[in-house]
Formats: sequence, structure tokens, C-alpha cells
Amino acid sequence: MNRILRSGTMQQNWIALLVCLVVPALAWGQHKTESAPKSAPSHASAPKAQSHGSASHSTPSHSTTPSHSTTQTHSTTQTHSQPSHSAPSHATTQSHENSTAGRGNTPAGHANPGAGRGTTNAGRGNPGARPGNPGAGRSAHVAGTRSVSLKGGGTASIRSNGSIRSINRGGMHITRGVNGSRTVVSNRGGARIVTTGHGGYVQRAYVTRGGRSFYSRTYVSGGVVRVGVYRGYAWGGRTYFGYYPGFYFHPGFYGWGWHPWGVGVYWGVGAWGWGGPWYGFYGGWWNPYPVYAAPYYWLTDYLISQQLQAAYAARAEANADAVAADAQASAGGYSGDTQASANVTLTPEVKDAIAQEVKAQLEAQQNQAQSGAGANAAPASASADQVPPALDPAQRTFVVDTAVTAVANGQECGLTSGDVVTRLTDTPDADNNVNDSVAATKKGDCASGLTVAIKVDDLQEMYNHFQETVANGMTELAKKQGTGGMPAAPDTGTTPSDVPPPPPDPDAAKALQDQQQQADQAEQQVKQETAAGGGAQ
Repeated sequence: MNRILRSGTMQQNWIALLVCLVVPALAWGQHKTESAPKSAPSHASAPKAQSHGSASHSTPSHSTTPSHSTTQTHSTTQTHSQPSHSAPSHATTQSHENSTAGRGNTPAGHANPGAGRGTTNAGRGNPGARPGNPGAGRSAHVAGTRSVSLKGGGTASIRSNGSIRSINRGGMHITRGVNGSRTVVSNRGGARIVTTGHGGYVQRAYVTRGGRSFYSRTYVSGGVVRVGVYRGYAWGGRTYFGYYPGFYFHPGFYGWGWHPWGVGVYWGVGAWGWGGPWYGFYGGWWNPYPVYAAPYYWLTDYLISQQLQAAYAARAEANADAVAADAQASAGGYSGDTQASANVTLTPEVKDAIAQEVKAQLEAQQNQAQSGAGANAAPASASADQVPPALDPAQRTFVVDTAVTAVANGQECGLTSGDVVTRLTDTPDADNNVNDSVAATKKGDCASGLTVAIKVDDLQEMYNHFQETVANGMTELAKKQGTGGMPAAPDTGTTPSDVPPPPPDPDAAKALQDQQQQADQAEQQVKQETAAGGGAQ
């Protein structure tokens, strides 16, 4: 019995000892568990910071483009919302390229801001919506090209298929587009000579007003000679040239141009006088408005029609036989590209974006006319740089005026007159390229929705041609107002610009012809030197 009692007592003692050891341990463990969340907020709040960063990145840039909300490449790539962009700048471009492929009617998102522009140019674009990415031009490198040194000096860039991409020789720069177009630029004897196709222009220094330099351009094409004035913009160590009107209409006519008529104006194809192969060829891609609610819609169709006629003429120069076949097909209603072009059209959203740019241009010209012609000729400081219109944050939509070769992901593609692009970035790269989204293109051109790199100089020339064509369209409206059901306009008188155009350069035609011949010779020499892979690397 005593032995059993002693055994029970010992068990009790062991149990007591275990309780003494376990309870403090449990209390210590519970204390540690309760104190752990004090250091956890940095992890718990991380998703909040991530979602906030995602929202701040996607909302400003795509608030007007609902289709972008499903494009997760922007919201999931959180490095783009960080302050430092130098490392992922190329990735940013890639992200845009991936997302634009699925945009569908993305240009509608770019056009929507124009719908709310009212009467202010400031509302035409949101710089924060399309960030200027210094790394934009990284995508401008073309894969498969090789550079060769030429005998007697100069260099050439040759594509992988053996065709010439560019030539630099003797102060002359030759560029060959993927569609065979050729642009030649040289500076000789104080003149800038530019040939495109069978025409071109000669530019010379003209006058200085308010510390701003103006230049004259004598255009020669198809035996037709015309003269224009261009104003210099010094920006980022480069000089750009912007179209400058030779006259202004009276302010009331511009106001009439960008305000609604109040009645719908029916202006059929017969009233336009359109016809022939060019209209049939692009009939599946573009159609005029059935009714015009305001003059600027009429001007939009005028602008597009002029560009498409230019595109068709360029095709004639490049391949007369193909155009003849197209013309024959058009005579019977044109069926050659109709089915294919049915899936490649100028959407109403993109067309409205163009119309809003026309409207904004008319308002700007009205303000200039009210302030006095040429009131905006000089910057606030004569010595200050001034952003050219091609890089103006408010200017986003561009209509291609002539053949342009763009680059996307190391591959080249072509843009032709009448195609539409939307500038995405504001800061040019080292090669003077900015990123653009292809809003609308014709069959065979760069795919719609693609992000491409385009030279700022090319965008500036698009804008110049846009301004000039709108001015020509206003002249046509002045003739047609009050006829064919179109309401009458107020005073259509004009006021000369403070920088009137000079007489044509009498030597322009010969200078252009000589340059074309020199370019022919240079290309022939390059082909001989680079035949069978020749030419020094």
C-alpha cells in the first residue's frame, strides 16, 4: 500500500512539474503570435499599394478608352508606375504594342476627348494620357539590315532582301520605303532640296519676323508650280518647318466653319464630282458622310478625298500596269479588293477624330484672324525654343500625306496617303522617332492597332499638309456656300498674311530634276557595289 501511495504521489509531482513548464511556454507562444501582426502591415498593405499603382497608371492613360480596361499588360506590369523608367522603357513600348493589338476601335477612345472639346484647343489632348517615353525609339531598329561603306565615301543601309533602305553620299540622303517610294534630301547652295516621286520642293531662307525665321518653298509636281511659306521651329537641337498661311479669311467665316449648320446638308457623290478609278478603288475603305451637320464634317471628307487621290496617284507612279488593271476593274464596280477591304475600313470613330482636328484647326485660325494675321508668328522670347506642332501635346491625330515607312518590333511596314495614326509619346528618341498607334490603314499597309516608330519630321509634314488642305477646303467652301442646299456663310473676305508668299523659285524645276538624276546614279552604284553581298561592312 505504501508503495502504491508513493507511486501516486510521484505521478502527481510529475504532473505538477509538467504544468509548470508547459503553461509559461504556451503563454510565451501566444504572446509571440499576438505580437506578429505588428510587423505585418507592410505585407498586408502591399496589395493596396499595388492596386493603387495600377489604377494610377491605367486610369489617366485610358479613361477615354473603355476597351483598354481589359488589357492587363499595363496594370500587371507594376514597374511602369515606379519613378524610374530608364530600365523598363523598352518593356513599356512592348506593353503598348501588345495592348494595341486588341484595341479594336481604340481610336474611338482617342476621338472621344474631341467630342468634349467644346471650343478650346487645350482640351484636345491629355499629355498624361499618353506618356512621353524617352525609350520609344528603341523599337525603331530594323532587324536584318546591314550597313556598308561605299567606294569614294558614303554609307548605305541594305535590307535583308538586298533592297536599298538608305544611302548617304556627298551631302545627299536617299530613303527607300518598303513600298518602293523614294525621298531624296540635300542642302546645296543655301537651299534645301527635297524630291518625292516625280516631284518635290526647293526651300530657301526668306524673311525674319519677330526673331522667327521664315522660309519659302517652291513645289513642282506634274508641271504644276506653287509657293508656300514655312516657319522655323528650333527644338531639341533640330529645326522643323511648319506651314504658315499666306492669307486669312475674316473671323466670321471660320466661326461659320466650325459651328453646326442647324440643318442637315445632303451632298452626294454627284455634288462632289467624284468618280473614276480612285473612288472605286477606295470605296470599300472610306465612304463620305450621307448628311453634313456642320461645315467641318464637309471639310473632313474633302481632306480624306484629297489624300486618297494622292495615294492613288502614287500607286500610278510606282506601278502603272497594276493601276491600269485596277481602273479596268473599277469600271465594272471594282471587285478586286472590295472583299478584302471590307474588313479594313476607316471607322466612324477614327473619322470623327479627324473631324474634331479640323474643327479645332478652324477655331485656332479664327482666333488668329481676330488677333490679327500673324499674331502668333514669334515666341515669347525670340531666342527661345518652341515645340513644333508635331509634338504639341494637344495634337494627337495625324493623317498621312505621303508614303512613310514605320518600324514596329524591328520590322518595317508602310503607310500611305490617307492612313491615320495617333501619336502616343511626346519625347523623341536619339533617332528623332516617337511612338504612334496606327488608327486606320488601307489594305497592305501597317496593321491597324499596331504601335510603330515614326520620324517627327514625317509627322510635321503630315500636319503641314493637313493645315494646307483645310485652307484649300475653306476656299472651296467659300465658293460653294449658299448653293446646293448649303447655308450661306457670312463675309468670306480675306486678309493677307504678314508674311506673304514670294514669287516661285525659277530654278526649282531644274534643281529637282538634277537631284533625281544624281539619286538614280547613286542607287545604281550602290547596287553594283553591294551585289552578291559586296561592300565593306
